[in-house]
Amino acid sequence: MPELPEVETVMRGLAPSMEGAVIASADVHRPDLRWPFPENMAQRLAGRKVLRLRRRSKYILVDLDSEESLLIHLGMSGRMTVSGDPLGQFVRDHPPLEKHDHVIINMAGGARIAFNDPRRFGAMDLLDTNTAEQHPLLAKLGPEPLGNGFNEDYLISAFEGRRSPIKSALLDQRIIAGLGNIYVCEVLHKTGISPTRLAGQIAKPRVATLVPAVREVLEAAIKAGGSSLKDFRQASGELGYFQHSFATYDREGAPCQNQACDGTIKRIVQSGRSTFYCPKCQR
Repeated sequence: MPELPEVETVMRGLAPSMEGAVIASADVHRPDLRWPFPENMAQRLAGRKVLRLRRRSKYILVDLDSEESLLIHLGMSGRMTVSGDPLGQFVRDHPPLEKHDHVIINMAGGARIAFNDPRRFGAMDLLDTNTAEQHPLLAKLGPEPLGNGFNEDYLISAFEGRRSPIKSALLDQRIIAGLGNIYVCEVLHKTGISPTRLAGQIAKPRVATLVPAVREVLEAAIKAGGSSLKDFRQASGELGYFQHSFATYDREGAPCQNQACDGTIKRIVQSGRSTFYCPKCQR
């Protein structure tokens, strides 16, 4: 599933073709994805000016001049790609529609945004812009890890007394919004913290080290265009490249990359998810 860096990358890629432009029309080729599309979605999008794009956790929000916002989740295999961009940032010719191009957004300037989702775990919804944060998918999310609300004092307080493993705590979207399995593994390796340690039993100074590590890993991943393991593509159709920089994720049996460590990356399963870490230097 695309995590924060992938969603941020897609949002930034869509913005030049969408922000300030008018949606000429929308073509909806099926009634639903993970759940049914909102009633009259195509008609409610047509003719609306896009005021801005923003991200909340793993969701893209497209704010319209109708005071509605299009909420988009890429699901497991969803991708949004741009063609015919008048700014010349993408391929000019529109490619033939693909089998799983479920929603097409045609911009008045000539750009076309295709939402492709083979597994159909993605989602779209229309909600009131002014009350967007109250939407059931957004209401209980924690602070953004790249925002000011995510700081050492906050994280120390959030972990206090928690008896869940630190890996699970970092994946809890109510504590931090947008972190996923890949980047939590990378962050824990960067800080030398074992994923099996209980969050509430980690010393405060060590918890504090997680804040800059989270930011550094996420910013590096965004700069690299995210991670492409299977389906993920940037809005331009290009792959992300951060997978070439993984220190632990999907590196079972490989040597630890820390210079002072001769350990080997191990894979364990936590809450049904693969965790990759170095048992020798992560404690």
